[in-house]
Amino acid sequence: MNTDDIVRTFLDFYRERGHESITGSTLLPPPSDPVLFTTSGMHPLTPYLQGRPHPQGRRLVNLQRCLRTTDLDEIGDLTHLTVFEMLGSWSLGDYDHPQSLRWGYELLRDGFGIPREKLYVTVFGGDEQVGPDLESLHTWRELGLPVESTGDENWWSNGPVGPCGPDSEIFYWTGDGPPEGSPTTDSRWVEIWNHVHMRLERGEDGGLVPLRQVNVDTGMGLERLVSVLQGGRSVYETDLFEPWMRILPTLWVLDDHSMRVVVDHLRSSMAVIGDGVRPSNTGRGYVLRRLIRRLLTSLWRDDPSRTVSDLPVELVGRTLDHFRQSLEVDTVREVLLDEERRFSHLLERGRRVLSRPEFRGPLSEEDYLYLHDTHGLPREWVAGLLR
Repeated sequence: MNTDDIVRTFLDFYRERGHESITGSTLLPPPSDPVLFTTSGMHPLTPYLQGRPHPQGRRLVNLQRCLRTTDLDEIGDLTHLTVFEMLGSWSLGDYDHPQSLRWGYELLRDGFGIPREKLYVTVFGGDEQVGPDLESLHTWRELGLPVESTGDENWWSNGPVGPCGPDSEIFYWTGDGPPEGSPTTDSRWVEIWNHVHMRLERGEDGGLVPLRQVNVDTGMGLERLVSVLQGGRSVYETDLFEPWMRILPTLWVLDDHSMRVVVDHLRSSMAVIGDGVRPSNTGRGYVLRRLIRRLLTSLWRDDPSRTVSDLPVELVGRTLDHFRQSLEVDTVREVLLDEERRFSHLLERGRRVLSRPEFRGPLSEEDYLYLHDTHGLPREWVAGLLR
């Protein structure tokens, strides 16, 4: 299956079971939402999970693009992405959690052709506030899948307060040989889908009360699913990233980790720009600025003559098309090039500052703080300049 086939299979499966497709929103949450970016498929649905009637009904399905800054330090590995897409399905006070689990297994087995022996599930084992999720445990055992009870790993919440509940995480075996161990003992089990029994709400005091309605919220990272179904070693070995991994190595010679950082941050920056964000020193603009400058730091580490102006328009256009954005390709390139010029000037000034006698030798925490607050040089870039 190519990516379009996979998305269509997922959406059609749930539409056939009475789910209405809702339009995936941009990376930007509503003005009343304090977060900078949409971080999950359920994020825009929070009011409806809390009981407000949704205009399209109680069964929903969609594809939502998301951005998580919490994973920035993981970028460059085989699975994490800054901007990614989430396939999601919801029951807003309609069918129960075991039904969601049964449908989930049916889709993986029959829709995507994943054999049972390649799957393993974890469920919530209970804590001092909530008992073990025996309902999910029994359902998975009835379906014939191996299941393991864990702790906090199988408790889902969107933050310190708000809707939450126990979840079932479905893992896929990525090892070469027969499956071994379990998700908690062998990292070759990779999570592909999460089914949340969202039935509680946590208050400011940490206490839990029942939600007005019992919901089901499922989320499956599209890129990770594509890598599983296409047999790739990583999310970068899929049709989604094929143009990037084919073209960029002909432009720039980088080690594997740096290439993945550059690819991710370029692609993510284009998606953020496509949603109307521009580089700045605060808020969403600072996230974009940080992404662009992080990729430039990797790009210039061995050769400062490299430039994003080398990028063919094909990559920019394909990225905007994939994320269903209407911005002109030239506009995206202009934003990237302008930020490249600004960062180049900052580094020139930074090199002059770091050449001062007081900055010779290892830098102290006070030095890093001074360089950031006075000269606008973040720690990671200072460290890069000192190599």
